Amino acid sequence: MPFSKLVNMDNEQQEILEIFESSKALLRGHFILRSGLRSGHFFQCARVCEYMDKVTRLAELMLKKLDGIEFQTVLSPAMGGLVIGQEVARQANARFIFAEKQNDRLVLRRGFKIAPGEKVLIVEDVITRGGRAQEAIDIAEGFEAKVVGLALLADRSAGNADFNVLVVSLAEFNFPTYSPDDLPPELAGIPPIKPGS
Repeated sequence: MPFSKLVNMDNEQQEILEIFESSKALLRGHFILRSGLRSGHFFQCARVCEYMDKVTRLAELMLKKLDGIEFQTVLSPAMGGLVIGQEVARQANARFIFAEKQNDRLVLRRGFKIAPGEKVLIVEDVITRGGRAQEAIDIAEGFEAKVVGLALLADRSAGNADFNVLVVSLAEFNFPTYSPDDLPPELAGIPPIKPGS
């Protein structure tokens, strides 16, 4: 059964979920998440980002949810947030920059700078614990920027990720996650894969 038929949702939520399903961004199986936790569901944002018409529409929906929030710059963590972040910036006529890993931490490179007081929107694809999103917030705040919010394609934290800024998510997936040592029988019998993010 499609994910979109599992719960009652409004037309906009239905459209968002159908975009994810039609692009094969929502997967079922036994997955090793970036956090090390396991899940029977995986949101592979890169799949939805293959289709620019879908990215365009998701950015439109995201900006609609951000109505009234002013920002000058979009900052996205690489790799996941790059495509949606750039499209949000394009539609909002804002500057786009990204943070990338160096020694296992996100940093600004390539000459990117943020001015003190600059209004920055963080745009990420999906969070489970929110570590990379928080690193991006910390980077902007380290430049004394004003982080006006965090915009997500999907929040799979089940409300457990906590940020000191406004959070806007197009979809919230509360799929259960498990420790590798405490798997339910339906996952224990399936070889795990690490699909990447």
